[in-house]
Amino acid sequence: MDAKLYSAYIRILEQELVPAMGCTEPIAVAYASAMAARELPGRPQKVHICVSSNIIKNVKSVIVPNTDGLHGLEAAAAAGIIAGQPDKKLLVISEVTDAQKKEIAAYLQQAEFVVEESDGGELFDICIQLSMAGHKSLCRIAGDHTNVVRIERNGLPALEKEILAAAQDDADKELLTIEDIVTFAENVDIADVKEVLDRQIRCNMDIAREGMTRPYGARIGQVLLKTRGKDTVTMAKAWAAAASDARMNGCEKPVVINSGSGNQGITASVPVIIYAQDMGATAEQLYRALVVSNLVTIHLKTGIGPLSAYCGATSAGCGAAAGVAYLYGGRYREIAHTVVNALAINSGVICDGAKASCAAKIASAVEAGLLGMEMFRQGSQFMSGDGIVTKGVENTIRNVSQVASEGMRKTDTEIIKIMLST
Repeated sequence: MDAKLYSAYIRILEQELVPAMGCTEPIAVAYASAMAARELPGRPQKVHICVSSNIIKNVKSVIVPNTDGLHGLEAAAAAGIIAGQPDKKLLVISEVTDAQKKEIAAYLQQAEFVVEESDGGELFDICIQLSMAGHKSLCRIAGDHTNVVRIERNGLPALEKEILAAAQDDADKELLTIEDIVTFAENVDIADVKEVLDRQIRCNMDIAREGMTRPYGARIGQVLLKTRGKDTVTMAKAWAAAASDARMNGCEKPVVINSGSGNQGITASVPVIIYAQDMGATAEQLYRALVVSNLVTIHLKTGIGPLSAYCGATSAGCGAAAGVAYLYGGRYREIAHTVVNALAINSGVICDGAKASCAAKIASAVEAGLLGMEMFRQGSQFMSGDGIVTKGVENTIRNVSQVASEGMRKTDTEIIKIMLST
């Protein structure tokens, strides 16, 4: 494999598969708030939160971890200000004491919070402005969860860079193709990916066990096992859903994310791990299958963008099925058809923010992905002209990206309008 392409694929995995605690949008708000708070000599009396509409959507209902069940933009900002450790980035509120949890609740009553929607045109935009007697600070994150583009201290810039800096990391992702992903997975030196994949296996299975044993959210994972049996397909869906059950409902365990999303990181990894365990696969086979599932997920998500009305679990369900197909001995041809079939089945599921029902959508995405895989294994497939399916896996991926990034903008607007009215 070309050395430049090989290095790019390693870099993509290292940049995308990082640990985060809690839903990544409220955590990004907490991170920006902690960064801004660090510029002040004391605790701010006023907190001004200006964010893009998709941030509002994804923060509204999900529980912020380490806050004793609080949710919403104000809670995320307060947690970052009171207990945030900004150097930890997406683990910014991973170490919060019981005393600090009480401080967060009290601070929400004491300080003035103002929330408004930004009009800067960025899909991902968070600006936190803090003020206290005689002092002001600001932190803006745009384009990506940790892409800090501006920090101000009393009106003077302490850091300033172009928003396009986040897009520079995306340049490598444009090199992704299904064919090259499979080639890379076949040839990668396991030592180059072992550390990042070991962390993903450890963290994501750990939170899945938590979701299986405690009553988080709607208990989708537990319901599936109780009502559908314990075959491998059901186990793959249930364990992935259980991890989301826990994550969406305040579990204080980190997840290794994919494409900026913990739910996508869970969906791309847990079903593959379950199948590998059931099949008695070797550690090397699991690593290579996880390379496939993660990179396929990233590839599918790149054209859609970080935030959309299109549920990201759909992309990750396709990725998981591609990884399982690899475990079964499938290579480019089998994996390409698996992806196309899965996209044809489940594309169009809406994202209406982060909350308990994400676990059920994950189960559905995994089901669709595995059905797409089994279809081709049984000699069945969707053909060019079946809806948005067209000849060539990359062309079908582009069609889905167009629907999600362009066609569903109005859908996103209506979803947010509905959410803000309830």
